[in-house]
Amino acid sequence: MQYIITAYDYVDEEAINRRLAAREQHLAGIRALIKNGNFISGGAILDGSGKMIGSSVHVEFTTRSALDYWLMKDPYVTNKVWESIEVTQALLVPVEQYQ
Repeated sequence: MQYIITAYDYVDEEAINRRLAAREQHLAGIRALIKNGNFISGGAILDGSGKMIGSSVHVEFTTRSALDYWLMKDPYVTNKVWESIEVTQALLVPVEQYQ
């Protein structure tokens, strides 16, 4: 099943510092998802000034519980970067078929 994760960061003064401190660990987890075939696309959501304020991630997992297990271990969750997380099941366009 494919999912769209839309997550917005906390808005306190230290939120961006927590994001930057956890970023390399988060990206290491994303690299593991890529290697395992779970990651489809994603990146940071920016505000009007270019500051990172959240993330949009497209993933594929065999079950919702597998997705939830990954999410609960992600450094952006464990380090209180993402304050609100919305997970929506999706059917994403298979880009490789159109290249």
